Amino acid sequence: MEPFAAVDVIRAKRDGGVLSPEQIDWVVDAYTRGMVAEEQMASLAMAIFLNGMDRVETSRWTAAMIASGERLDFTVLGATADKHSTGGVGDKITLPLVPLVASFGVRVPQLSGRGLGHTGGTLDKLESIPGWRADLAGGEMMTILREVGGVICAAGSGLAPADKKLYALRDITATVDCIPLIASSIMSKKIAEGTGALVLDVKTGSGAFMRDESAARELARTMVDLGTDAGLPTVALLTDMSTPLGLTVGNALEVRESVEVLAGGGPADVVELTLALAREMLAAAGRPDADVEAALRDGRAMDVWRRMISAQGGDPDTALPLAAHTHMVRAQADGVLASMDAYPVAVAAWRLGAGRARKEDSVDFAAGVELHAKPGDAVRAGDPVLTLHTSNEATFPRALESLDGALVWAPADTEVPRRPLVLDRIAAS
Repeated sequence: MEPFAAVDVIRAKRDGGVLSPEQIDWVVDAYTRGMVAEEQMASLAMAIFLNGMDRVETSRWTAAMIASGERLDFTVLGATADKHSTGGVGDKITLPLVPLVASFGVRVPQLSGRGLGHTGGTLDKLESIPGWRADLAGGEMMTILREVGGVICAAGSGLAPADKKLYALRDITATVDCIPLIASSIMSKKIAEGTGALVLDVKTGSGAFMRDESAARELARTMVDLGTDAGLPTVALLTDMSTPLGLTVGNALEVRESVEVLAGGGPADVVELTLALAREMLAAAGRPDADVEAALRDGRAMDVWRRMISAQGGDPDTALPLAAHTHMVRAQADGVLASMDAYPVAVAAWRLGAGRARKEDSVDFAAGVELHAKPGDAVRAGDPVLTLHTSNEATFPRALESLDGALVWAPADTEVPRRPLVLDRIAAS
């Protein structure tokens, strides 16, 4: 006999009450076992969406989702650190970040996902490298971590299965945009991964999941608190996603740019955020004095990258996919680029084939958008501003349509203030 009735738990939260630890443990477990029906959990999710959960409830909900599956343990490897981004446009930071941190002897078990909608997925980017494998057995992952120091791979189905089931339900019941449920979804998987420290990159702006800065800040605070309550040292950087990150949006395009960063070059904003997150990860892992700039300059991080790619079946020297068709967007007059809205650029890349509408869709690894100017840059009439890349030239009209209004121009002598990339640092309270 079940100790609770689902309808009583739903009623308690519907009426603005606080769920007890025992109620939370039971309802998450019973839902995972199929004893709580989909429509009942949908009703509870909506009650949580409308009435929220306090810190104690959210921590317990997260713990219950962790308890629904397995937990990984990397303590035998020594210091470990992980990073999670809430997703953005041109966000390829994981690619140079993992080998950079690993080059200092801190193991980085980076379990990543694929893109859906306007945000790109780390695994999609890496799968543009011929032969590279995202799916690894548990023992294989541990071997690569021990021998190479970093791994980027798909999460197994055994981590927080309650979250996977609940997320699919939230997706079709308009309950995705709920901070306690978002935070517990992210953190249940990250805590279950077994890393020793976690750094969060919480993005805000038009290209972010959380466009509103106050909501993004609340999400960051909630996730930091969840990590702290679970005994996982966690810190968050609140970062700007009003403009695409770097100069490329699209899978193979972003891999090329990441390799440029590892070679000591690359766009200034990608380098800045990579270094900022690396410093946080290394400090949390007990390496606060690590010279991260030197590791990019002298090739140490690049060496780890090459070994990481090889260990997962890829060839770091192989040619990446190139688009069969390109279309250049040029400036119509002299001026200064005042702003570039990240979201329309992401939609253009998606329409070119770089993203997917459904999880089962395939992606065009060569597709995407290349940026030749960023906000604050002066251009002359006829200068290239964007280049669209695709394997299917029939996608150009709709991609160009999505860019209407994305670029705002100012007179040639205008000085455009640059918005800081890192807006805030949120640590344990």
